[in-house]
Amino acid sequence: MSNSTVKPASGKLGVLVVGLGAVTSTFMTGVLMARKGLSKPVGAMTQYDKIRVGRGADKKYLKYSEIVPMADLNDIVFGAWDVYPANAYQSAIYAEVLQEKDINPVKDELEQIVPMKAAFDKDYAKRLDGSNVMENKSRWEMTEQIREDIRNFKKEKGVERVVVLWAASTEVYVPIDMKYHGTLADLEAAMKADDKEHVAPSMCYAYAALSEGAPFIMGAPNTTVDIPAMWELSEKTHMPISGKDFKTGQTLVKSGFAPIIGTRCLGLNGWFSTNILGNRDGLVLDEPANFRTKEVSKLSTLESILVAEEQPDLYGANCGGAEKGGHQGYYHKVRINYYPPRNDSKEGWDNIDIFGWMGYPMQIKINFLCRDSILAAPLCLDLVLLSDLAARAGRHGIQRFLSFFLKSPMHDYTKNEVPVNHLFKQYTMLKNAIREMGGYEADEEID
Repeated sequence: MSNSTVKPASGKLGVLVVGLGAVTSTFMTGVLMARKGLSKPVGAMTQYDKIRVGRGADKKYLKYSEIVPMADLNDIVFGAWDVYPANAYQSAIYAEVLQEKDINPVKDELEQIVPMKAAFDKDYAKRLDGSNVMENKSRWEMTEQIREDIRNFKKEKGVERVVVLWAASTEVYVPIDMKYHGTLADLEAAMKADDKEHVAPSMCYAYAALSEGAPFIMGAPNTTVDIPAMWELSEKTHMPISGKDFKTGQTLVKSGFAPIIGTRCLGLNGWFSTNILGNRDGLVLDEPANFRTKEVSKLSTLESILVAEEQPDLYGANCGGAEKGGHQGYYHKVRINYYPPRNDSKEGWDNIDIFGWMGYPMQIKINFLCRDSILAAPLCLDLVLLSDLAARAGRHGIQRFLSFFLKSPMHDYTKNEVPVNHLFKQYTMLKNAIREMGGYEADEEID
């Protein structure tokens, strides 16, 4: 180990997840199976990736845990909240992501993960109808109850630290309104006034987690921690926050492929993305108000990688797309279609219209037949372990180095900060943060 100043990962790490659906049950099952040596945590950077540290004769490639003190898989203790009362085993069977033979070896442990009552408001997810919810509680009372749940979990399970992860459905879009979201005092006033329009249930979870000294991760595109009030709270409590929306399928492809077009200085006329999926996520997103939240997060990726102002001939008003379509710059459209037969096997179609030398058109088609929860589970593990690491390293506020794992990276829009969506720039930020926490110098930049 280098001269790292990060506090050691002593004791147990509590992982409290909001939502015990397909993603969470797949995540939990995989971790428990990996602990028994019965499966491999494929896709988890924290378990496989190696980072170069040092130069010349001192050059070494080390796993994250060899650079900084990381929590071990054996130290994780799971808990959850969900609107449905099913335990993690029942949930994993119901989700039909994993085969029964891959769930049964850890059946006993999964059955012990029984969800606590969810802070839920049907107006925020009209398609969900569960009975395991907090009854007749105001937003402030919900928050107090979640705080109590966290304290009880720590006590009962004997965990040293807790990380709270949102892996529940996408909520109805809550536009940022500085009157309610601008300062911590404004947000607290809205919560105490039971302002259901401006305070989403997810905000209660984030507020409670940060107040109880737990990092908070937003795995959906909800507005939750993307407001100055929450940034203020995370600075006040010295806790890291990250979000938003797990970058699993189509956006991963987009953030990795768009740089190819940009680096080769090819032009873009249009990018049409469509998805079909049939799990509970798809059901919720079939509601237009919930899809709006997702659309905002998915649309922002491309525009910060292929920037019209920087290359007007390729992406701006002068590009081929503008002339033919009568609009400014390339045309970008995102669609999500609920299609029950697919269940958790999501299909992402990307149809990309590019142009090259002398403006001649070409096309690229990408068809990604992915499994949503299989891609999301390792992201959950990485985000949890790296958020816990950040907290022990004394990092608080927005954790930009975690944008690699997230679809719509948090950024300070009040200061006109542009989020980094370019996958390889995000990877550099991730590696350098780990190097720095490990006491090594940051020595790679893609800019």
